[in-house]
Amino acid sequence: MDKLKLIIKREFISKVRNKTFLVMTILSPLIVIGLGVLIGFLTKLNQDSVKTIAYLDESGYFLESDFQSSPSVLYENFSGDSFEIAKSKVESNEFYGLLYIPRKDSIVDIASNVQFYSKKSPNIIMVSTLESLVEGRLEEERMKQLGLDIKKLNNSKVSASIQLSDFLGEKSSKLINGMKIGIGMSAGYMIMMFIIIYGAMVMRSVIEEKTSRIIEVIISSVKPFELMMGKIVGTALAGLLQFTIWGILLVIIGVVASSIFGVEPVNLEGVNVPVEQSEVMKEVASNEAQLIFAEIMKLPLVTMFISFIIYFIGGYLLYSSIYAAIGAAVDNETDTQQFMLPVLIPLMLGVYVGFAAVISDPHGPISTVFSMIPFTSPIVMLMRIPFGVAWWEILISLVLLLATFLIIVWFAAKIYRIGILMYGKKPTYKELYKWMRY
Repeated sequence: MDKLKLIIKREFISKVRNKTFLVMTILSPLIVIGLGVLIGFLTKLNQDSVKTIAYLDESGYFLESDFQSSPSVLYENFSGDSFEIAKSKVESNEFYGLLYIPRKDSIVDIASNVQFYSKKSPNIIMVSTLESLVEGRLEEERMKQLGLDIKKLNNSKVSASIQLSDFLGEKSSKLINGMKIGIGMSAGYMIMMFIIIYGAMVMRSVIEEKTSRIIEVIISSVKPFELMMGKIVGTALAGLLQFTIWGILLVIIGVVASSIFGVEPVNLEGVNVPVEQSEVMKEVASNEAQLIFAEIMKLPLVTMFISFIIYFIGGYLLYSSIYAAIGAAVDNETDTQQFMLPVLIPLMLGVYVGFAAVISDPHGPISTVFSMIPFTSPIVMLMRIPFGVAWWEILISLVLLLATFLIIVWFAAKIYRIGILMYGKKPTYKELYKWMRY
């Protein structure tokens, strides 16, 4: 046990004192924030750019008032020109495109023959906006032809808003499901990234010591299993320290940025809204915020926190033992590629199942099964827990994860014990199987 502690301490100190570790610990939050700012700036720049769209209406159903310009889109009426002249003007000037509404015998034919011409592929959102505009106008004209009263039809439309509550009469917010999805996805994605980053770090550490032949000196004093576990635990502690520092730095930068740039909540008083409507909007927003807060307090927060810690550690230990075995079996990082795909597939599968199945049906058979499979449970189960999972399901999942971890560590230790002293040959899966039988 004393030797294991020394190995853990050595691995932790060597990782923490590494210049790359120190630099990335400080720079990573800044890079993340910088990318966020850059994406926001580019998005705003794209939104601020004004697109000029020409339209040519040969049908006679559209009015200039139907094409209302906005700060981002300007409409030019070319209805007095022929199609060839309008097309030539658009091509020779800096127009975003030309909307051509032809003359046909029926409104149905017009709707199916509207064309949009542009030099480059148009924005799909812009195309959807134009489709909605054309559909709305043609529907009104179609209603007139059928002798329907448009005002009565518009007045007959009803907007339904379903209120959520349980059988005890307690109301809940419709936004809470989105928050549950966000919390689950964040937790699962964080575990996957931690496993990939720091599991690979364990593998590289083993390869470096094996290549430099230092491993031969170390192995004369400690058991291979102690060395493997020391590397895994030491690297994990260094990774947790780095994650903690990142979290603290992100919070500090967020607080400083909000104070410097004066981020304030939206003030409805500055919006051109009637007083009565403004008061209603404030009351609705206040009630919604209270419902969301009440729903958050109903979440299994303690279970979520404890489960995150356990699955975080369990998932990392499970995969890191595999990474350590791979590092011991090869001589350089290039040779690891043949073994990496089987390791990454369960992680990617867990994320895909979380996105596809858990979001749509967190208690369905697919979500339940994959939250029990040890190689995907650290990701899938954490995505399910915010939606409420029975304690016995979590217990079964954890028992399976622990049992699989012990089995994998036992096999990984056998590969590690032989692989760290093997040089000059890239092992095959058949040879790894033989090593596990020794």
